[in-house]
Amino acid sequence: MKQGTTLFLKSAIVIIGIIVLALSIFWLPYQANFFAEMYPEFAYLQYPLLVGLLATTLPFFFALYQALKLLQYVDYDKAFSTKTLFSLKNIKYCALVISVLYMVGFISLLSLNAANPGILLIGLVIIFCSAVIAFFAAVLQNLLSRALQLKTENELTV
Repeated sequence: MKQGTTLFLKSAIVIIGIIVLALSIFWLPYQANFFAEMYPEFAYLQYPLLVGLLATTLPFFFALYQALKLLQYVDYDKAFSTKTLFSLKNIKYCALVISVLYMVGFISLLSLNAANPGILLIGLVIIFCSAVIAFFAAVLQNLLSRALQLKTENELTV
């Protein structure tokens, strides 16, 4: 496949990464301060929540990196390789880690009676979306694994 056919997807991944990085650096700390001032009874949660949200960006950025590698494999006609399988597995695990981290935060907020309905709804959407991504990556991983088995069988059959 010609290099550059996945340029749009690579560009989208880079733009998404830049936006999330900018929001993580500038917007999240501002919002944490704002909500700590607005709801002083929950000010003690400002830094634990901020650290928790920033912790979820690590698997997110790793998944973006794996997606870029995946697209690079497609560019170099290595779409049906074990490297692609490994990248899909990493994306699946990153999505699962994000889901688990948000579930832990969700349960923690509920147990502390600090649950704002809007924030809980956003958390549930993130949990659902990352679970869907993990499931989709698992399905693709399974299909690719089967395709690799068939490819190996066809190469051995002459």
